[in-house]
Amino acid sequence: MTGPRLATQFSAAEDSPGLLLWQVTNRWQAAQRAALKEHGLTHVQFVLLASLAWLAADGPVTQRQLADHAATDPMMTSQVVRALEELGLITRLPHPEDKRARALAVTPAGRALADQAVVSAEACDAAFFAPLGTQAEAFTSALATLKRAACTRPTPQT
Repeated sequence: MTGPRLATQFSAAEDSPGLLLWQVTNRWQAAQRAALKEHGLTHVQFVLLASLAWLAADGPVTQRQLADHAATDPMMTSQVVRALEELGLITRLPHPEDKRARALAVTPAGRALADQAVVSAEACDAAFFAPLGTQAEAFTSALATLKRAACTRPTPQT
């Protein structure tokens, strides 16, 4: 049974930037999962571990700061932080300036794993984005523009 197409402004599905972003993101995430599998990390575990290693160079990091930097849901961040702590990759210590907060720290094992995994993740990115050639810098700039715009708009309620 056939019928009318979806009531969309696009003449072809491939003309929708949202659909294309979804499709490319899914393929990129699959490539990252495969690259990180040898390190025993999920992609979100890697992102939070690497983000913490990056941020901690400037001083104590709270869970909220980590979630904000990685643009992850605070509840999910909490769950992943617990899992990373159970794996011995991070610790939660009393925050030196805020008695109510905990400071997250990467353990030596976590630092070593993050340093190994980032090589795999960046090699995956290099291969994945290679078809862009000289357009890679403009693509990254366009993504940064979208990120900034998304951060200044309120999230729509569903």
